[in-house]
Amino acid sequence: MKQVKYSGARLKKHLAVFFVLLAAAFEVAAQRGATYRNPVQAGDYPDPSVIRVGKDFYATATSSEWGPEFPILHSRDLVNWNIVGVVFPKRPDWSVGNYWAPEIWQENGKFYIWYVARRKGGPLCIAVATATKPTGPYTDHGALECQEVGSIDAFPIRDENGKLFVVWKEDGNSVGAPTPLWAQEFDENRMKLVGRRQQILRNDPNSWEGNLVEGPYILRRDGYFYMFYSGNACCGRGCNYAMGVARSRTLLGTWEKYDQNPILKGNETANCPGHGTIVTLENGRAFMLYHAYDPKDVNYVGRQAYLDEVNWTADGWATINGGRGATKTAPAPLGVAEREEEYRFVDEFNAPTLRFGWQWLSNSIPTYRISSGFLELSPNRSEGSNPIGGIMAYYTTNGSYTATTQIDVSRLRSGVIAGLSAYGDGENALGFGVQNNKIVVWRREKNNHRTLSTHDAPRGNQLFLRLTARDGAFYSFSVSTDGRTFRTVGSEQNGDYLPPWDRGVRVAMTVGGAENASARFGFLRIEPTR
Repeated sequence: MKQVKYSGARLKKHLAVFFVLLAAAFEVAAQRGATYRNPVQAGDYPDPSVIRVGKDFYATATSSEWGPEFPILHSRDLVNWNIVGVVFPKRPDWSVGNYWAPEIWQENGKFYIWYVARRKGGPLCIAVATATKPTGPYTDHGALECQEVGSIDAFPIRDENGKLFVVWKEDGNSVGAPTPLWAQEFDENRMKLVGRRQQILRNDPNSWEGNLVEGPYILRRDGYFYMFYSGNACCGRGCNYAMGVARSRTLLGTWEKYDQNPILKGNETANCPGHGTIVTLENGRAFMLYHAYDPKDVNYVGRQAYLDEVNWTADGWATINGGRGATKTAPAPLGVAEREEEYRFVDEFNAPTLRFGWQWLSNSIPTYRISSGFLELSPNRSEGSNPIGGIMAYYTTNGSYTATTQIDVSRLRSGVIAGLSAYGDGENALGFGVQNNKIVVWRREKNNHRTLSTHDAPRGNQLFLRLTARDGAFYSFSVSTDGRTFRTVGSEQNGDYLPPWDRGVRVAMTVGGAENASARFGFLRIEPTR
């Protein structure tokens, strides 16, 4: 047998080729067997919007009354997501709330966020901000349209002649009127709508759409514009949201609604799915990122981000999972397996800045800083005497969990109460805290704040508080001096009143009760128990 001799350079070359082929083989094998599980992003992420930038994916979602406004998420596989920024670290000066339906969009190296906010003293408006990178920083260009009953859910699309238009919903359902979808040309240089708006779609109250259509997403394919839109009631226990599709040869032409609508509706995996956007992979496959409620948690966690592939019928209509609703598990789009462990959150405040994902009320920004492994938290000056005037909150991802924090009791001044809560909004929360050497269990419902029980606090400079949630609706409280052995305080409380109409319940660290109140928190840990 002939012996082959290799030089060092030749051997390296052949080994490099071998390892490339081996990696490719592993990738093919992984793609064949890898699956993902819905939701792909647990927690309160309504109205998700997604784009692909090369091999990276960026998404954003509604933040509503929580600041900072509009999270920015990143993924390499559409399945595993991380929060990497926010659109507005500080809310735009012209606005006061209702930060809904951000649409992330790119063209020619420029990134846009089309969004909804309420004008000070006025109605809901559509607006736009731009950046040179998907993570920002974003420059706000202000409101584009503010109709009397409200303008929401803006989406950009170029017509068949290349002109850029914005499509949005007039919020007629808020006053018992129909909900038309309008289209109007957009001047990219002046960042303004120009010309005359034209109605292109409206709800049919005698169909599955009910009293509204909204959340348009439009793509062009095989000579048609396809509009994916949502209808009926989006939110809360009584929701019946679903998604349909319509098509037209021209953007401002006659739109035909699919006679098999809705193409995406509720099932045992997802309640009230809708308001999503499509992202196309390099291989041409298309996936819809949309929101839905997980039925096991009703609306306590909020509307979470689900992912499903969009396919096409022989006669050119879109279909999702054959019309059967959301999938529970499906083949991973890019061969990356699902998360192996349930969502778990830990922040020990050992970084110099606060990590992305923390939230506060957009109309009541607290004062905070990280020092020596503690988060020092204070209400803003107008909220000092409010027992829960200063909050720092984080998403929940499951209806059953434990949330634990550490409080530096040695630094608490007289009258100050610092604690932990299940937090719906400023008027509805449930929790407990330490105040004047007592553990105080409290309840706030429809802005009526009352003490449920008081208990002697264990002695020690550091106390650990634990909030336990069961099935979203039931909450119990316990305290410890060492973080290992906990003693229950008070009785289990029913918190079924907590979720706002359009949001999920957060875990919040709270401080207040006195002027110039402040407290030091050592960490926050949230762990699913189901």
